[in-house]
Amino acid sequence: MPIKFSLLLLLFSVNAFADSLDCPCQVVKVTDGDTVHVLDQSRIRHIIRLMDIDTPEKKQPFNKKAGQNLAGYVAGENVEVEHNNKYHFDRLIGKLLKDGRDINLQQVKDGYASHYKKYQKEQTSIDRILYSSAEIDARKKRIGLWSVTAVPPWDYRRAKRKK
Repeated sequence: MPIKFSLLLLLFSVNAFADSLDCPCQVVKVTDGDTVHVLDQSRIRHIIRLMDIDTPEKKQPFNKKAGQNLAGYVAGENVEVEHNNKYHFDRLIGKLLKDGRDINLQQVKDGYASHYKKYQKEQTSIDRILYSSAEIDARKKRIGLWSVTAVPPWDYRRAKRKK
C-alpha cells in the first residue's frame, strides 16, 4: 500500500504545475521556432510561447529554419497544450504535445532550439535532464544552429536592448 501511495504522490507532483487547454487544439499559425497560435475546442485563439526552449531571433541565423522545423511537426495539426498559467507578453507559456511527443524537446533534439536554462528550475527534474541532454547531443552532432558559431538568443536580445 505505501508504494502505491508513493507512486500516486510522485505522479501528482510531476503534473501538479501543469494545466491544459480545452484540447485537442488546432495549430493555426506558426509564428517562429518557439511560438504558435492554436484554437481550442471552444474556437478561442491562444498564442503559445514554447516553454523551456529559446530559438534564434528574426535577424539571427536559423530563425526561419527553426520556424519551418516546428511547422513541419505541428502546422494544421491537433496538439495538446500543457501550461503553468504563466504569460510572457500576450503569450501563454506552454508545452506542445503531438501524439504524446514533446514538440518543445523535439526542437532541441533537431538543433533548432536551445534549452532555456534561465527557467530550468521551473522544469520537472526529468524534463531538465532530457532537454539538457538533447542540447548536448545536438551540439556534439553540430546540427541546426550548432553547425555555426552563433550568439544565443537571450544574449542577442540583451545586446539589442542596450543599443
